[in-house]
Amino acid sequence: MTTDSGLEQKIVANNDPIKKIPVEVAQEILRAVANIEYGSIEIVIHDNRVVQIECREKIRVSQSGSSRKALKS
Repeated sequence: MTTDSGLEQKIVANNDPIKKIPVEVAQEILRAVANIEYGSIEIVIHDNRVVQIECREKIRVSQSGSSRKALKS
């Protein structure tokens, strides 16, 4: 196993050739990560290729102390 910085990290197992992610796909993944504050990003892979990037953003709504009291009563 060799380790570079960022997306250049490469893991070699069972003497398989190193599989590279196309630059366009890597940029889309980075864009998704940069644009999300809370949530998750799922990368769907079929036949060793990234075919879909799903972003699920969570929006947290904060309530003031007085609103919480009103909701409890």
